[in-house]
Amino acid sequence: VQVKESGGGLVQSGGSLRLSCAASGSIHSIKDMAWHRQVPGKERQLVARISSDGITVYTDSVKGRFTISRDFAKNMVYLQMNSLKPEDTAVYYCVAGILTASRATMGYKEWPDIWGQGTQVTVSS
Repeated sequence: VQVKESGGGLVQSGGSLRLSCAASGSIHSIKDMAWHRQVPGKERQLVARISSDGITVYTDSVKGRFTISRDFAKNMVYLQMNSLKPEDTAVYYCVAGILTASRATMGYKEWPDIWGQGTQVTVSS
């Protein structure tokens, strides 16, 4: 099972980017999916999260600018980022709480977080 991000890049201030994240492998079910970001020397922080019920949570600094969405059938999550600012520059990581098919058959009911390797987003001023 793996989680892989795509869609990062360089954009000017005020521009937009759309990040995508795909969970693949032998998956039984996925609970929350989320985007975090990290800049050098700082802790990784939550950007947005979407539950298996479609409930969303955003960090205050991105509210009104970023939108998280999810394709349940494809095991994908997206982050639409508009009105980007230089302070949004970071490595963006996708994380998904995944129960694998093999663990489900053994009766496990835990959804450990699986992290992607990250994608760089750079916003120039």
